[in-house]
Amino acid sequence: MTGAYVEILRARHAARLLVGTLVGRLPNAVAALAIMLFVRAEGGSYSLAGGLAAVYGVANAVGQPLLGRLVDLFGQPRVQLPAAVASALAMAVFAFVGIGPLPLAYAAVAASGLFAPPLEGGLRALWSSVLHKEGQVHAAYAMDAVAQEVMFTVGPLLLTLCTSLWSAQVALLVLNVVGVLGALWVVVSPPSRAWRSAPREAHWLGALRSAGLVALLAAFLFVGMAMGSIAVAAVSYADDHGGDAVYGWLMAGLGLGALVGGTVYGARQWGGDPARRLRVLVALLAVCYLPLMLMPGVVAMTLLAVLAGVFLAPCIACAFVLVDRHAPRGTVTEAFSWLVTTFTVGASVGTGLAGPVVEAGGALWGFAVPGAAGAVSLLVLLGTGRVLAAPARGAVVAASSENDPNRAVEPRFSSGDRA
Repeated sequence: MTGAYVEILRARHAARLLVGTLVGRLPNAVAALAIMLFVRAEGGSYSLAGGLAAVYGVANAVGQPLLGRLVDLFGQPRVQLPAAVASALAMAVFAFVGIGPLPLAYAAVAASGLFAPPLEGGLRALWSSVLHKEGQVHAAYAMDAVAQEVMFTVGPLLLTLCTSLWSAQVALLVLNVVGVLGALWVVVSPPSRAWRSAPREAHWLGALRSAGLVALLAAFLFVGMAMGSIAVAAVSYADDHGGDAVYGWLMAGLGLGALVGGTVYGARQWGGDPARRLRVLVALLAVCYLPLMLMPGVVAMTLLAVLAGVFLAPCIACAFVLVDRHAPRGTVTEAFSWLVTTFTVGASVGTGLAGPVVEAGGALWGFAVPGAAGAVSLLVLLGTGRVLAAPARGAVVAASSENDPNRAVEPRFSSGDRA
C-alpha cells in the first residue's frame, strides 16, 4: 500500500513541495483557534473571538480564488511569497495591537485572511511537473488530502503547545513566521520558479466559465456543509456524554477515518470515469454519516466517527482529478482555489445551520444534517452527470513537461494547463 507513496516522495522535489506547502498553510489551518485563544487571553468575549474568526474566514474565502488567478497570470513566486508576508504582517499587527481598537483589529484579521497565499492550489498545479505519470499525480492528490488531515490534527497541538510555553501572542507570531518560511521554501524550488500557466482566454469569470467546474463546486458546497454541521452536532453529543474530551475523541475519529480512507484510496490506480467514481464515493460518504444518529456510548460513537470520515479524503482526491480536467486552459490554480473556497464556505454554512437544528431537536437531528447534506451533494452530481462526464470537445489525457505546451483541448489532464 505504501509503495505508491514512497515512489511519489522519492521523486525529485516532491517531498519538499509537500512539506513546504503544509508548513506554509499552518497559519491558515489554525487561524480560527489562534484568534480565539488570543482574544480570550486579551480578556475578550467568545462573541468577539467568533466574530474575528468569521471575518478571517470570509476574507480568506474571497482571497483564495483572486490570488489563485494572479498566480496563473504572474507565476507562483511573484504572488505566493508577497502574499504570505502580507498575511503574516497583518496578523502581527493584530498580535501587537490586540483588541483595543476594534476597527483596527477587524481590519488586520481581514487583511491576514485575504492575503493568505493559495499554496494548496499551487501545489496541485505543480504535481504534474514533478510526477510524469497520470496515475502518480492522482495518487499524489490522495496523499495531499491525507496530509491535510495530519496537518489539521498536528496544527492545533502545536498552537496549544506554543501558547502554554510562551503566550497566545507569541504563538500567533511564531506560527505566522513559520508559515512564511514554508511558503519561501516552496517558491524558491525549481518547479515553482519554472511553472507557468498556459495562455488563457481573457474572461472575467476566469475558471468559473467551465460548466463542469461550477457543477463540481455546487456539489462540494454541500460536502462542506456536512463537515461543518457534524462538528456542531458532536459538541452537543459531547455535552451529554463527558464534555470536551469526548468531543476531541470524535474529531480525532473523523480525522483517523479520513486518514485511513485516503491512504487506501491513493494506494491503487483507479480506472474508469472519475465523475462516476465521485458519485459512488459521495453516496458512501452520505450513508456513513447516518449511523451517527444512533448515538451509542462514547466508544461505539468514536468508532462510528471513524467510519463517517473514511470516504472524505477519497472524495476530495477524486474531486481534484475533476478540477484538473474541467479547469479552463490557464486557470488551474484559480480552479483549485475555488474548490478550497467553496468547501470552506460550505463548512461555515453547515455550522450556522446546525446550530438552530441542534437547539430545536438536539444532537439527534444535528447528526441528520450531514447525511442530508451528503444526499443533496449526490443529487447535484447526478443532475449534472452529463456535464461532468462528457466535457465539450472531448477530453484529452496527455503528459508533458512544465515548459512544453501540448495544446490539449479542455477539459483534460492538468498538463494542458501548463506552458
